[in-house]
Amino acid sequence: MKIMINGKSYQASPSETVLQVALRNGIYIPHLCYHQRTGPAAKCRACVVQVEGMNGLQTSCNLSVRDNMKVITDSPAVKAAQKMVVDLALSTGKHDCLACEQNGDCELQDAAYYLGIEHPSYQVEIPDYPLDDSSEFIYVERDKCISCGRCVVGCNQNVVNEVINFAYRGFETKIVFDQDLPMGTSSCVQCGECVQLCPVGALIDKRARGKGRPWNLEKIETVCPYCGVGCKLELHVDTLKNEIIRIKGVEDSPTNEGMLCVKGRYGFDFVHSPERLTKPMIKENGQLREAEWDEAINLVASRFNEIIEKHGSDSVAGLASAKVTNEENFVFQKFMRREVGTNNVDHCARL
Repeated sequence: MKIMINGKSYQASPSETVLQVALRNGIYIPHLCYHQRTGPAAKCRACVVQVEGMNGLQTSCNLSVRDNMKVITDSPAVKAAQKMVVDLALSTGKHDCLACEQNGDCELQDAAYYLGIEHPSYQVEIPDYPLDDSSEFIYVERDKCISCGRCVVGCNQNVVNEVINFAYRGFETKIVFDQDLPMGTSSCVQCGECVQLCPVGALIDKRARGKGRPWNLEKIETVCPYCGVGCKLELHVDTLKNEIIRIKGVEDSPTNEGMLCVKGRYGFDFVHSPERLTKPMIKENGQLREAEWDEAINLVASRFNEIIEKHGSDSVAGLASAKVTNEENFVFQKFMRREVGTNNVDHCARL
């Protein structure tokens, strides 16, 4: 079908919402509670638009398209409503952008910039929430929370850890972990799904604080080295220091759709570890020494041949790895069966 947005025609499918069609075609509509992985919430009201034949303003994140629909995203009435919503969100939190870790990668900041809001207009008494740095990898600053609910949906429906929820009412509403425990003593497994979904600086990677603004870091896509699932990672790298600052899941990856486990998101210390092995090690007289690859491979091959000649092929066994690809594991078992001559092949699902 076709719909009209601001006087131009665009292709759309029946399963799409007005916001999805707009974003797909590069038309910005402010939105805070919507995320492609948490679905249409229609809570924040920042994404309102005008639709011909419909009374009042409509939330575009949950408005299904229909053929020949005529939508306006930037009329004076629409922008006034959007501005009030975003202004209220700014006024009901401590959004000190210059000092905030999310500066340059904040959806509230983007919306305020688009709507021309330079500072909050409303005087609102804000609850003074203590900072929560009790957990290993996640820093919680509730003063910046806009109660969008994306972390709640992500925790309960995406990764199904069921730790985060809303508690209390009115201005006292806040996100809580289990029965309002500090995150570090709750049942949170530190997967970081909430951090990735948070549109502001309320939930951030603890170890990345103060180590680089988003525009200072190069983004490099790669594949997680831990298990065989093959989750796609986006490394945020300080190229001057040659250091990984943080890791995010790649949202459009068909494997993980932006989700990561605690190892994939936070287990990158080994990359910079001074104890990391960078060359093969050969033990001689009880001591390990560095060797070149050719020497190490020749030693292993010669020892295999000696053992097979003396004790037979079934005296050798192969342990495959869940960390490598299916193709590499296929080659490994083929090597063991055809070259070594044994069916003694097993694997460990975790290493």
